[in-house]
Amino acid sequence: MSTVRLFTPLRLRGLELANRIAVSPMCQYRARDGLATDWHLVHLGSLSMSGAGLLILEATAVSPEGRISPGCLGLWSDTHAAALEPVLAFCRRDGTAKLGIQLGHAGRKGSCRVPLEGGAPLPPEEGAWRTVSASALPYDEGWPAPRAASEEDLSKIEVDFVAAARRAADLGLDLVELHLAHGYLLHQFLSPLSNRRKDRWGGDLEGRMRFPLRVVEAVRAVWPEDRPLGVRVSATDWVEGGWDLEQTIALAQRLKALGVDYVDVSSGGLDPRQKLALGPGYQVPFAEAVRRATGLPTMAVGLIVTPRQAEAVLAEGKADLVALARTMMDDPRWAWHAAQELGVEIPYPAQYVRCRPRVWPGAAIKHAG
Repeated sequence: MSTVRLFTPLRLRGLELANRIAVSPMCQYRARDGLATDWHLVHLGSLSMSGAGLLILEATAVSPEGRISPGCLGLWSDTHAAALEPVLAFCRRDGTAKLGIQLGHAGRKGSCRVPLEGGAPLPPEEGAWRTVSASALPYDEGWPAPRAASEEDLSKIEVDFVAAARRAADLGLDLVELHLAHGYLLHQFLSPLSNRRKDRWGGDLEGRMRFPLRVVEAVRAVWPEDRPLGVRVSATDWVEGGWDLEQTIALAQRLKALGVDYVDVSSGGLDPRQKLALGPGYQVPFAEAVRRATGLPTMAVGLIVTPRQAEAVLAEGKADLVALARTMMDDPRWAWHAAQELGVEIPYPAQYVRCRPRVWPGAAIKHAG
C-alpha cells in the first residue's frame, strides 16, 4: 500500500512532527503594545486544533522598533512572554500541533499603519518611530528614509534577537524560525537593492550575508540544542539586479553549516517594483532548488491549496513540509479534510472526535457531495 507523504512524520533534531503540514506565520495586527490578546487565544487556539503537525506563531518583533505596525506581536520583555503563556497553554492542552514562533525585525518596513488601515507609514501624531536599515534608503516613494545601522545598532539588534530566543525557549516553544525574508531587516542586509554599504556589512555577497549570519549564529548558540532552528528566506526579489536564487543557495549552504535545520522558502517583499509570476505553487521550484543544492530540509509555500497538490510537492521530492497560510484561514480544518480525501486517519482533539469520518456518517455524505 502506498504511503501518503503528507501524513508521514518528520523529525527535526529532538522534535517529531506528526505530519508535513505547517501553519505558516500570519501577521494578525491585533496585539496591544506587542502583547498577545484574546484574538491570539482564539485564532491560534483554533489553528492548534487544525490537524497540522506544526503551528508557527506570527512574525514576532524582537524590539518595539522592530515591529511592522503598532498592532504587531512582540517578545522583547518578560511581560510579553507572560501574555503568551495562556495562549500556549491552551494550544498544548487542547491542540494537536507542535508550536513554533517566527522572530523578526521590520527594519525600514516598520512604523506603518496596519493593512486594514492602508499600511502607509505612520505620521508623527500617530506614534511613528525612526526605522533602521542596512542603508538610508526608503522602501518606496513617500516613505521616510531609515537610519543606516551603526555598529551600536547592530550589536543591539543581535542582543534583541538572542533575548527573544531565550524567552521563546523559556516558554517551551518547540521551534524558532528567524525571518530573513519579505523585505524585513535581515533581508535588507542581504539584497544589493537595499544594502549599499561600503563597510564589512555590505558590498559583495559575503559582506551582505555577514550580519544576518551573525544573528543566526548567535541565536543558534542560545536556542536549546535539541530544538530545531529554521530560517525563512525570500529566494528572489523579483527585480533585476536584486537578491536571487543563486545567492539564496549560497546563503542556505552557510545556514546549514551554522546548524540551521530547515529553510522556509518564500520570495519577494523587498521592493515595490517586484513582478511576481503568480500561479499554483509558484514558489515551490525555489524550495526544490534549495533542497537539491544543499540537502537541507525545506518548507514550500505559495498558493498551495488542495490536498493532492500538497501531496505531490512532497511525493515528488520538492520539499519536506508544506506551509499553508490563507488556505488555513479559509479552512481551519484543511488537514482533517485532506486526510479524509487521501484516505488517512489523524488524531482529533478529544472534544471533536465525534466528527471523525469513521464515527460520523455526515463526513462521508459531505465528502461525496
